[in-house]
Amino acid sequence: MKSSEQSASPASEDGVWSIGALAERFGLATHVLRHWEAMGLLAPVRDAAGRRRYGAADLTRVAVILRAKEAGLSLDTIRCLASTADPATRRDILRSEAEALRSRIAAAQYSLGLIDCALDCDHEDFTQCAHFRQMVAERIGVDAPAHLSV
Repeated sequence: MKSSEQSASPASEDGVWSIGALAERFGLATHVLRHWEAMGLLAPVRDAAGRRRYGAADLTRVAVILRAKEAGLSLDTIRCLASTADPATRRDILRSEAEALRSRIAAAQYSLGLIDCALDCDHEDFTQCAHFRQMVAERIGVDAPAHLSV
């Protein structure tokens, strides 16, 4: 069989993936899976030659890790969530992460407002715009923005 045909079906007939096949399945480098294993996020079985072999549960675990990372969770947080069986502990961790995410969203929205203000400004140099100067002054805690030089 050609290698291109093998990559179309990365799992062997028994549903077991090599590290390379699993990494390819998710568009990851193999060192990422090794790092996740070192962190305790993955625990693949080893064959007689010591090679990692990943099953369906590992496939699911990688998908969960990737979704959690997309949600902004750190690998340490993902490990904490995965290592506890206590639903209350998981909820506490997720509440804390949700609050941190809300804070980051608020900061990003404020930043977007600053950029939109600069883009929408009629001044040739947006740093001379009174609204922009007021936003900068608020950030540094200055009441009168007239003396600001940006």
